[in-house]
Amino acid sequence: MRGMSRRAVLAAGLVLPLAGCLPSARPESLRIMVPTPPGGGFDHTARTVATVLEEAKAVRDVTVFNLPGVSGTAALARLMYEHGTPDLILQMGLGVLANSHIASASHSATEATPLARLIQEPEALLVPPDSPFISIDDVVRAWQDDPSSIAVGGGSTPAGPDHMVTMLLAEELGIDPSRVDYRVYDGGGPMQAALLGHEVDFAMAGPSEQRAAIDSGQVRVLALTGEETDPEIDAPTLMEAGIPLHFLNWRGLLAPPGLTEVEREELVSLVANMHASDQWQRRLERNRWTDAYLEGAAFADFLAQEEERIGAALDRLGSV
Repeated sequence: MRGMSRRAVLAAGLVLPLAGCLPSARPESLRIMVPTPPGGGFDHTARTVATVLEEAKAVRDVTVFNLPGVSGTAALARLMYEHGTPDLILQMGLGVLANSHIASASHSATEATPLARLIQEPEALLVPPDSPFISIDDVVRAWQDDPSSIAVGGGSTPAGPDHMVTMLLAEELGIDPSRVDYRVYDGGGPMQAALLGHEVDFAMAGPSEQRAAIDSGQVRVLALTGEETDPEIDAPTLMEAGIPLHFLNWRGLLAPPGLTEVEREELVSLVANMHASDQWQRRLERNRWTDAYLEGAAFADFLAQEEERIGAALDRLGSV
């Protein structure tokens, strides 16, 4: 490949993909940026993407690096700074889009190059195994009786999914958002430690992020925020518990703005073939992620709709 540019190598890696598998020729390298510290949902998803790309020999070298800061918008600013760079991808999702509404954010996720929405999952309402709350009804009664006495933990900053679903649930229960004691922890690990240490009364988190603790009984799930129950989690949805709220977190991939049409199509194709691979389908099943694939223009339309919906919700809840 001597004498070929990186862009030429990237193009060569996407010639004649076969259905259900990844192309045999490979781009030289790819960087996947994570907007949060190691160990959280974004980090886990990004490293899964990297592993699948390398296992399937779609990319010779995939580097995952974390760039936390400013509620995830530091990484978004970095993505914008690398305008026209075709070997950088941002692992992002609802939290990054929501946090682009905070006052310090300089860019919106809709300004980047949309590649694909990959997965979605509900949030889980978690308590420690010795919690006095046996059911979601117990939580509702105690929270409504004295909102300020109930501390809620989350691994995302204000406007992130753990915080947003907490505030939406409070709104649905008639609780003044200003009385919600939401405590921010730096990812799922510290949040879980706070929950088990009884620093908070309950917590909101993605079930895949807390899967090991859920499966081992280290934490209990009292409710899920999706439309359907999880057959492997003994807990109702909020809707089944009589609370008319459903909430799904999602994750996807963005590239920098300013790519040529050829570069954009190359990256969209790379992600599309990864999604179709057996390796990725096995990871979906293993992590119990719900496939929510949208690529290119369809993902761009979804981002625009989410931008409007989330902005309106944050304004209503006083979270901006």
